[in-house]
Amino acid sequence: MEMGIRKPTTVTARPLMIISMKGHPGTGKSTLAHKLANLLSYPLIDKDDIKNSTYALQSHLPSHTLLNDMSYAAMWNVAATQLKLGLSVIVDAPLSRPEYFDKLAQVAEDSGARVAVVECRPRDWEEWRRRLERRGAEEGAVWHKPAKWEEIERLLDGYDGCYEYEVPGKVAKVVVDTTAPFSVDHIVDFILGNKDGGHLELPSI
Repeated sequence: MEMGIRKPTTVTARPLMIISMKGHPGTGKSTLAHKLANLLSYPLIDKDDIKNSTYALQSHLPSHTLLNDMSYAAMWNVAATQLKLGLSVIVDAPLSRPEYFDKLAQVAEDSGARVAVVECRPRDWEEWRRRLERRGAEEGAVWHKPAKWEEIERLLDGYDGCYEYEVPGKVAKVVVDTTAPFSVDHIVDFILGNKDGGHLELPSI
């Protein structure tokens, strides 16, 4: 849960940035991504918005992995276009594998943008489970989104720990426990103010 948010009253020069969310389904990535996009006035590119439009293709392709990779590729292409126009962006995706981060870094390098990662990592797994299953009950089944905890368990087993990778280079990374109170302002201040990278955990342990 997030605490109060302040809207900037003046526009100051900011570095060109691509801010990527990271985290498993139901951890609050999209909610936080929308808060950040609203606060910073950055375009938000959601991989799920792209993948939602590929439903008609799922029965014609050999695996869902291909659809997922296509959705990532489209997201990176849209982000690259915005960066070339001089617009910082936020991308909302699980970023669950190192190769996805590698592509993020390449898109940033091609446009001369800085990279920041905001990872949603709930410490209270029972609360995470409640939120995930409540979302599933309220929104109904979405063909590519886990709606039950058993689906999350299978997903994590399939990852086999690959999502626990180190973020290299001069990257500002914030890890947020989204089941505890935190300040979105602190996230913004940290990622905008740390051009040489760094690591922040919220709330502080």
